[in-house]
Amino acid sequence: MVHVLDVEFARSQFPALKSGFVFADNAGGSQVTQSSIDLIVDYLSNTNVQLGADYSVSVASTQRVYSAAEEARKLFGAADKNEIVFGPSSTANVENLARGLEAGIKEGDEFIITGEHEANCGPWKKLAARRGAIIKYWHSTPTSPNNPYSLSLKVEDLLPLVSAKTRIVAFTATSNLLGSVVPVQAITKAVRAVAAAKGAPKVEVSVDCVAYAPHRRMDVQAWDIDFCVFSFYKVYAPHISALYVRAAAFDASVSSLAHHFLPADRAYKLQPGGPGYETLYATTSVVPYLLSLTPANDLAASFDAIAAHETKLVSALLGYLTAPEQVARGLRVVGVEEPSTDRVPTVSFVVVGDRPMRSKDVVKVFDQRGGIGIRYGHFYAYTLTGTLPPPVDKEEGPVRVSLVHYNTLEEVEKIIGVFKEIFA
Repeated sequence: MVHVLDVEFARSQFPALKSGFVFADNAGGSQVTQSSIDLIVDYLSNTNVQLGADYSVSVASTQRVYSAAEEARKLFGAADKNEIVFGPSSTANVENLARGLEAGIKEGDEFIITGEHEANCGPWKKLAARRGAIIKYWHSTPTSPNNPYSLSLKVEDLLPLVSAKTRIVAFTATSNLLGSVVPVQAITKAVRAVAAAKGAPKVEVSVDCVAYAPHRRMDVQAWDIDFCVFSFYKVYAPHISALYVRAAAFDASVSSLAHHFLPADRAYKLQPGGPGYETLYATTSVVPYLLSLTPANDLAASFDAIAAHETKLVSALLGYLTAPEQVARGLRVVGVEEPSTDRVPTVSFVVVGDRPMRSKDVVKVFDQRGGIGIRYGHFYAYTLTGTLPPPVDKEEGPVRVSLVHYNTLEEVEKIIGVFKEIFA
């Protein structure tokens, strides 16, 4: 049974949405639920003490902070809460992970990475430079012969890169620029099969789910991956990141960066410092919120409902951007042009041809009018934007409209209405 998302109920949980402002830059950060805000206030008001003491307030505080790992475990679909690491950002988490893996990396090892957000590929590039490893890029390639910007990651472009020296494969489950959903389980299975056939002794797979987690359910066990990261501030909570590290990788691959801040928890070997306790506690609001979105009280059902609603949003937006009159005007979608549940409502485009427009000039109209927030830029996907065909400027990048399940079709129509004025 597919449950229908109650969008009005979802919107009622976000105080910021009551203003009427159209938030269409959600890939840069979602709005925060009232329940998450309440947890921050409650923690700071009642249990803001050092963890680990025997007095009652510290006991309560410790229990609250530890509960965050269990809630993140549910979101990842991990086996154990001790496989969860918290950090101030996904960039910091992956950087800490790369540092923790450093002792086991040898000169000549090969890393296959995508040219997406630097949070995912930057730490691997720096690790390779420190240890003499080799970087190979799994580049996105066009999906439409009529649109050189219609980029997507394809497994047939990845597998020839795998060799006997492959050590790390790091890719995004969803690009924060392209919006298409990568079939993680199928890709990981194919990579492991080719690596085994070529005699690679040890391959670990890292998946960036920062742009995926707000839209689709993660399942690190079914995916058979070793590392996974996402940011709670993209998933309706404060600015904090969670990292999954498979227990076997913790034991065999990861060295401690400093010391264990919370004894007996394996995960804290990668957490020198870490985020504020009140922020950790606030993340426990996410799973209950997601479960409340359908009567099934089930994460799979909630994400199915989210996917169905978001497909309606992306269908409306792509329907306008890819219409013959817009194509003739020079609009080109950056990413897959066809709407489906395999494409989240993160939609980028450029305006080229006889009457090109700079991305900043398109967004400037929205800024001047007010009431709708979209943006342009490279979105920290430097390698990807740098490979876009001319006349796209690497620093300026495309225009991006990024929606989530609390957005409505009426909001999409408002956005399209402004586009119609701009491109008239």
